[in-house]
Amino acid sequence: MHDQRAGARLEFAQQHLPARQLQIEVASADASFRSYWRVRDDARTFIEMDAPPDKENIAPWLDIGRRLRQAGLHVPEVFAVDAAQGFILMEDLGARTYLPELNARTVDALYGDALDALLTMQTRVSPRDLPAFDEAFLILELELMPTWFLERHLDYTPSCDEWDVIESAFRALIDNARVQPQVFMHRDFHSRNLIIAERNNPGIIDFQGAVLGPIAYDLASLLRDCYIAWPIEQVDAWVECYRQRLVAAGAVDVDGAHFRRWFDLIGLQRHIKVLGLFCRLNYRDGKAVYLNDLPLVLDYVLTIARLYPELSAFAALIERAVGTRDITRARAETGVAVA
Repeated sequence: MHDQRAGARLEFAQQHLPARQLQIEVASADASFRSYWRVRDDARTFIEMDAPPDKENIAPWLDIGRRLRQAGLHVPEVFAVDAAQGFILMEDLGARTYLPELNARTVDALYGDALDALLTMQTRVSPRDLPAFDEAFLILELELMPTWFLERHLDYTPSCDEWDVIESAFRALIDNARVQPQVFMHRDFHSRNLIIAERNNPGIIDFQGAVLGPIAYDLASLLRDCYIAWPIEQVDAWVECYRQRLVAAGAVDVDGAHFRRWFDLIGLQRHIKVLGLFCRLNYRDGKAVYLNDLPLVLDYVLTIARLYPELSAFAALIERAVGTRDITRARAETGVAVA
C-alpha cells in the first residue's frame, strides 16, 4: 500500500507540474492519517497533501481553506485536487513554524500577528454549516482522558466515587463551553500550526477540524500551547488585551473575571482531552514522541483545576493517579517502544 501511494503521489505531481524533474520528500506528518510532501523542481517548491480517502476526507480542508482565504487570512493556495485519490497540490508556506522561533524577544510580535489573525477568524469567517462543538462533541473529547491516560497509560482504574468526581468536573467544563458565544473555531490554533511568513503573517495550516465553538477556545490553544509555556502574568495581559478587542468588536460583553473563567475552563477542557489524545497517539498509532509533551499538559491541568474550588477534587484525583510515575514513559507491558 505504501509503494502504491508513493507512486500515485508522484504521478499526481507530474500530471500538474509537467515537463519538470521533480523530487518528493517528507515535509511533515500530523496526528491523523494525512501526510505532507515537499515537491521540488529547479524553480520552486510545492506541498502535496496525501490523505488516503478511506481514512481522511479532504472536503472540509478545501471548504475551510476557502473561507479563511476569503477573509484575507494566509492559507495555502490550492493548485490541483484529486478528491478520488485524496491528493492536493498547494502552495508551500515554508517550514518556519512558530514553535522553534518563539522566545522572550520574538513572542510579542509573533503572537501579535497571531492574535490579529484570530480576531479576523472570529469576527469575519462564517461558521455556517460547520459541526457544532456541542455537548456530545465535548464529552467524546473529555472521555479520551480516563480511557487512554488513566486506564491505559497509568494503569489506574477510578473507583465509583472517583467517577463521580470526574463526571462533576466534566459537567462544569461542558457548561462553561456552552455559555460562551459560539464562533468560528480553528480547534488547533497553536505554534506548530502557524508558519512565519514574510507577508500577511502568520500562515495558517491544519484547519480542517474547524467547528462552531466557544470564543475562548482558540485563544487558550494559542496562549496555553501544549508545546511551550509563558509566565502567568504575561498570559494574563494577553488575555485581557484580547478581551478588550473582542468587546470593541461587539463579539463579547463580559468583564475580565468572567472572560478569564471562560478562558481557564475551556483551556482545561482542551488539556484534559490532550492528556488522553497524546496517549492514544502512542498506544494506538505508534507515535511515541507525543508522550514527551505530557508533563506540560499535566501541569496546565493541575494548575488551573486547583484555582477553582469545584475542580479541586478532580485535581487531587489526577495527582493520586500519577503519583511518582514518569509519564513520558510508556507502560512496558504494552509492547510499545518507550519515547
